[in-house]
Amino acid sequence: MSQDNPLLADDTLPAFSRILPEQVEPAVDAILADFRAGIDALTAPGAARDFDHVMLTQERLEQRLARAWAPVSHLHSVADSAALRKVYGPAEEKLTDHAIELGQNRDLYAAVQALADAPDFATLPRPRRALVEHALRDFKLSGVALEEPARSRFREIGVELSKLSTEFSNAVLDATDAWHEHLTDDRDLDGVPESGRAVLRQYAKEQELDGYLVTLKQPSVQAVLTYADKRDLRERVYWAYQTRASDQGPDAGKYDNSARIEQIMALRHEAAQLLGFANAAEESLATKMAGSPTEVMEFLHDLAQRARPVAQRELVTLREFAQKELGLDNLEPWDVGYASEKLRQREYALDEEQLKPYFPLPAVIDGLWAITHKLYGITLAPRDGVDVWHPDVRYFDVKDADGKVFAGAYVDLYARNGKRGGAWMDVCRARFDDGENKQLPVAFLTCNFAPPTEGKPALLTHDDVLTLFHEFGHGLHHLLTEIALPSIGGIDGVEWDAVELPSQFMENFGWNREALDLFARHWQTGEKLPDELFQRMLAARHFHAGLFLVRQLEFALFDFTLHLGYDPAQGARTLAVLEDVRKQVAVLHPPAWQRFPHGFSHIFAGGYAAGYYSYLWAELLSADAFGAFEDAAKDGGSVIDPVTGARFRREFLAVGASRPALESFVAFRGRKPEPDALLRSYGLTA
Repeated sequence: MSQDNPLLADDTLPAFSRILPEQVEPAVDAILADFRAGIDALTAPGAARDFDHVMLTQERLEQRLARAWAPVSHLHSVADSAALRKVYGPAEEKLTDHAIELGQNRDLYAAVQALADAPDFATLPRPRRALVEHALRDFKLSGVALEEPARSRFREIGVELSKLSTEFSNAVLDATDAWHEHLTDDRDLDGVPESGRAVLRQYAKEQELDGYLVTLKQPSVQAVLTYADKRDLRERVYWAYQTRASDQGPDAGKYDNSARIEQIMALRHEAAQLLGFANAAEESLATKMAGSPTEVMEFLHDLAQRARPVAQRELVTLREFAQKELGLDNLEPWDVGYASEKLRQREYALDEEQLKPYFPLPAVIDGLWAITHKLYGITLAPRDGVDVWHPDVRYFDVKDADGKVFAGAYVDLYARNGKRGGAWMDVCRARFDDGENKQLPVAFLTCNFAPPTEGKPALLTHDDVLTLFHEFGHGLHHLLTEIALPSIGGIDGVEWDAVELPSQFMENFGWNREALDLFARHWQTGEKLPDELFQRMLAARHFHAGLFLVRQLEFALFDFTLHLGYDPAQGARTLAVLEDVRKQVAVLHPPAWQRFPHGFSHIFAGGYAAGYYSYLWAELLSADAFGAFEDAAKDGGSVIDPVTGARFRREFLAVGASRPALESFVAFRGRKPEPDALLRSYGLTA
């Protein structure tokens, strides 16, 4: 059977070209049946109660399931189709039901608890103890202690939430793909640089159209809202993008996520209360660094208090500029990106189009690999002949200093139809030492950059460069783990508000002259990024830092407040909560028809529920961590310091969740994080 169904084969890498939608359900059913049989044997009367039998058996079963589901889940994100979508939802519901069933298995809980109660537990290696402790915590969060009917209700909620999450994500993707505007007159795109026009021409070409196709894919939205002189075009794109999957906009009601948001919030609250938490925000913090909702809210409000006055001053300046120089008497949200770019050009004589020729994607990739090699002594070597899901995808072997392959990475970087927007890293294979069988970690690295155009490589904005570095930071956290127990290796099990540390840390090298010199060269002439241009980049780095921060704080406070203050009698009050938050922190208020929450996949479909604050929390940690590299660069040293890099690898990247993230941070930095590091990173004084 495994020969017929690639999802059941025990291959080193997935056979993507052979995976068919009709194979998903039989594979999931077969693996779950074997999984249940394995757990029954593990918990049978008289079965051994040692670590290998109780914990390694579970890891082995989990990995077989992960090897089948990881490629299916990935294809759902990068090569979506009606046929795959039809089988994906039901399969995911089965997996969710199985996970909750497992988490509520009291015989299994008793077996794990017996390990923790054993006299020799304290003598186990730290990673083994951490695995047991995480498992016991997760049992409690799965409702193992609940009695009927609460146990069954908790399980029903989990399955329903999984279904709603997938539906939410699908609606956003469908709404994104549904809208486009065909333009044939070059004048309609006055102001849009050639690189942006080339992308829109490419979109038209893909649909066998002449001229240009404006879409809601990120490169298109960015090109129009930042550069298009035609205000009505900017307004239409903003309107379509900011009303996706809602009751407003060009497809009002067609993909509407309003009811899903209500259901998701109600079910999360009910589930949290069944477990004994006051609300979903409290439950969320059970797996995070932050100790209480009060600590999170104080962190966010303190930042807002410092950032908002800066943002207000920035907005006043922008309004005055837009009125005097651009003739915009009333600055609307669809004008902000456009006016900001014009002001940035005036203040710093810098626009992204000047920089893009110095960031051809192939060179940026080579530079990223070179920085990684200098920091950690590893190399990434392309390997041909690997089965992939699209011709643009490349596979890299990751080799240590001795040339030995110890990991791998799929890299898929261009925007296309059927591919979810944004950028992310995900796990294809986890590190797992199972006796003689050693499974190496493999990552998926996914972005949505504008593709190459005729005669030109893909040219990145500097923001794109930072995005690539960010996602590869996540990748390094997964690939460099030395913990061979998958549930606590790499990014798995790491507190959610610390998991962004390695990714945001890597972004710092995108601002460093020494690092940029490894890759920032003009794609035609090979000339290095001129120092005068680099200095203007640095000068502009904190341009509108206040406006950026208050926007991030708006997202974070909306998310946390929504979950913290949910009242079943009133419902989610999504737009009312958002409006309250905006009154506290926002300086620019969008139109009443804007429906930002309806496309906020991070919190309704992406694992960041009551956790979006994690980006800012981890940014504090990453800014402070990078300070160690800046210290190494003083007195003529290098910021790409291999000694500091080796310590960061050893104390943070290698240890996964085998110890608390704060302990790992202190082991690297020699002290606890200092809050002022975040403000300094934004150019804001404490």
